[in-house]
Amino acid sequence: MQDKYSPAEVEQSAQQHWNAIDAYKTVENARDKQGRDKKKFYACSMLPYPSGKLHMGHVRNYTINDVMYRYLRMNGYNVLMPMGWDAFGMPAENAAMANGVPPAQWTYSNIDYMKSQMQSMGLAIDWSREMTACRPEYYKWNQWMFLKMLEKGIIYKKTGTVNWDPIDQTVLANEQVIDGRGWRSGAVIEKREIPMYYAKITDYADELLEHVETKLPGWPERVRLMQANWIGKSTGVRFAFPHQIKGADGQLINDGKLFVFTTRADTIMGVTFCAVAPEHPLATLAAENDPALQAFIAECKQGSVIEADMATMEKKGMPTGLFVTHPLTGDQVEVWVGNYVLITYGDGAVMGVPAHDERDFAFARKYNLPIKQVIGVEGKTYSTEAWEEWYGDKEAGKTIHSGKYDGLGYQAAVDAVAADLAAQGLGEKKVTFRLRDWGISRQRYWGTPIPIIHCPDCGDVPVPEKDLPVVLPEDCVPDGSGNPLNKHEQFLKVDCPCCGKPARRETDTMDTFVDSSWYYMRYTSPGSNEAMVDSRNDYWMPMDQYIGGIEHAVLHLLYARFWTKVMRDFGLVKFDEPFTNLLTQGMVLNETYYREDAAGKKTWYNPADVDLSFDDKGRPVSAVLKEDGQPVMIGGTEKMSKSKNNGIDPQAQIDQYGADTARLFTMFASPPEQTLEWSGAGVEGANRFLRRVWAFGYNNAARISAAGAVDAAQLDDSLKTLRREVHKVLQQADNDFKRIQYNTVVSACMKMLNTLEAAKPAAGAAGDAVIAECFSIFLRVLNPVAPHITHVLWQELGYAKAQGDILDADWPQVDAAALEQSEIKLVVQVNGKLRGEVTVSKDADKAAIEAAALANEDVRKFLTGAPKKVIVVPGKLVNIVA
Repeated sequence: MQDKYSPAEVEQSAQQHWNAIDAYKTVENARDKQGRDKKKFYACSMLPYPSGKLHMGHVRNYTINDVMYRYLRMNGYNVLMPMGWDAFGMPAENAAMANGVPPAQWTYSNIDYMKSQMQSMGLAIDWSREMTACRPEYYKWNQWMFLKMLEKGIIYKKTGTVNWDPIDQTVLANEQVIDGRGWRSGAVIEKREIPMYYAKITDYADELLEHVETKLPGWPERVRLMQANWIGKSTGVRFAFPHQIKGADGQLINDGKLFVFTTRADTIMGVTFCAVAPEHPLATLAAENDPALQAFIAECKQGSVIEADMATMEKKGMPTGLFVTHPLTGDQVEVWVGNYVLITYGDGAVMGVPAHDERDFAFARKYNLPIKQVIGVEGKTYSTEAWEEWYGDKEAGKTIHSGKYDGLGYQAAVDAVAADLAAQGLGEKKVTFRLRDWGISRQRYWGTPIPIIHCPDCGDVPVPEKDLPVVLPEDCVPDGSGNPLNKHEQFLKVDCPCCGKPARRETDTMDTFVDSSWYYMRYTSPGSNEAMVDSRNDYWMPMDQYIGGIEHAVLHLLYARFWTKVMRDFGLVKFDEPFTNLLTQGMVLNETYYREDAAGKKTWYNPADVDLSFDDKGRPVSAVLKEDGQPVMIGGTEKMSKSKNNGIDPQAQIDQYGADTARLFTMFASPPEQTLEWSGAGVEGANRFLRRVWAFGYNNAARISAAGAVDAAQLDDSLKTLRREVHKVLQQADNDFKRIQYNTVVSACMKMLNTLEAAKPAAGAAGDAVIAECFSIFLRVLNPVAPHITHVLWQELGYAKAQGDILDADWPQVDAAALEQSEIKLVVQVNGKLRGEVTVSKDADKAAIEAAALANEDVRKFLTGAPKKVIVVPGKLVNIVA
């Protein structure tokens, strides 16, 4: 055994061993040494996008998973930890345009490198189950499911609104639209209506919402709330404003009814305007002879269609000159076009109640529209000058200025209004959802081809199942002039499966959320060529623990839940929800540094390129760039990102300190679900700790290798104390493993090592046995976090001869006898203040404890006579009332 800790040699040795025995190959229905079925546990991290390099967020995510895997494996579970690649998507096309190479070449190269990084971390991944979303053997089943869902009406085709770049001649994702312009071309973006495929996730809205409450107890509360809010179930009233507005054909537009939906029917008497979406037929009609309105509508059709952007954008409007009739008062209500109204939401129109809706209030103030109060709260005075929260509180007051409805509370008013509207045939109570059907079409190349053939005679024809997969050509190089599949004749040209005549393939590809909606089930059925998933999926699923970032808390998880329910309804799976427990790990933060030019543009510098100066308390006060020695601004701590150039290269950390150091630091620095602040000093501290671990093993190698079993009868008090302290910390660490509080697991390891180093038991059989037992416990507790060093020390010190590979060694059990103490320490207080401590037999009665406390010299100094009372709290303290 070498005397110095060499991470590179240690980690190479451990990984060679694991590779030689295929240590992480997982099989179904595994049995333990006694021939009993092991309990399965499926722990999975969200699969990464192969961007080129791992980042520290990856390292943290996968280390959490790996620690869980190793702990459970040592506790006798059959654990699965797979890995794959979310390999389709827009970044590959961007890289292809920048580098002039096909996305496939860039993607596969990145996968190779990132896989090697994962392997250098020593992750317990079963690579035999690796899946890659851009491989035909995987996306074949995306296409197969698409066809099955199309057949059942769960997928359908309709016109949808997209962001269109008129220069690049392509549809842009929302995140590619920056300030209303294409991210690459700079062109003003247009909103276009094009045919797209949609998945009917709304058919499952009720079940998705119900199961948030009933079947996801292992999810963080905030994620469940985010899911519920995104689904957004609302109970309200859908009703119409009648009108006599006719189109060019002489027919009443929308049968003479402008429908809206509201959850606040109690405020209907406060309507002073209606607003319609720019695409609404009333807006189109009004704009025919109004150039200013035409220009405004054209402006509205530019920019982002992101809902979050719509919520925060400046609310603008223009009157149409058209009026509809209030269904209860008969008053004429002016119709406006509003840039904040979406044609895809509800009926593309909203009622405006400025007095009791904050958005409408601001809109009315901006355009001098009437504001009519119809809800009053006793003791409150309404003002149209500034919005107050109570204006919109439906539970706060009663209806006023509302005729026959005056004096009613919220629910009574809603019921009365709904009844009156229903009596006129103009409205009814209705449940609506914020959730909208999932548009899965993407007008981009690097994705799963949608398996549809367009025939001039037969129309849209599904690709026959026997012809799947429709293989995506991997030789295309996007150039920014639209989807290259439109120019790929070999892909485009195909005979119609129905009539045999020349036809063309669909060139839209699927949203990459399709790829990630079920990949975790494909891990369970590797090599399954005849089915999407097979019987092995029944063994592993539902997943026991899912791990990933909070940024995926809504869409990915929602789509995965929906996809699972569809698979269930198709008879492919037997469960309702895919993920039993969810852990959302915190972000990794680091310092930021920048310079700002005269125009306000910031240039960000990596912390590794900056020198800091500190004050006498160790706080940074100034920074300079190493390259030129000139000052840079200290920007504070933010999430590691490319945009702020504050990332840390995990490979550099592994090369310098070793994978175990990187793992140990990321686990110790913060609880898994909280943010982690990067610290170079913390990394160095983690490395020092591992060097101490190695040194202890080296210095005690002879004693440990020669030790026998512990004989409790032969132990002196010091050895009993050592065992007791180690077993106490083991008890704590075991509980922390179960709670997934790995930071305190690491601190428990540090306590153990401190105790071992401080003990220095005398040479001899008893001392050697205790050292060997305690260090064995220590190595097994540390192993899930630092598997390389513990593996090598386990082998070098001879533990493997008796207990086998540490991977499958039995988890150490707390020895209840070791925790027993013949004596206990009690603190002694005088009038509630700490004055000393006494050591008594653990079996001492109250009288003996009182006597010991009163005899203590430190305590006697504060006593002037016989005490008034002595209170003994067993096992804790003695309080003397003087």
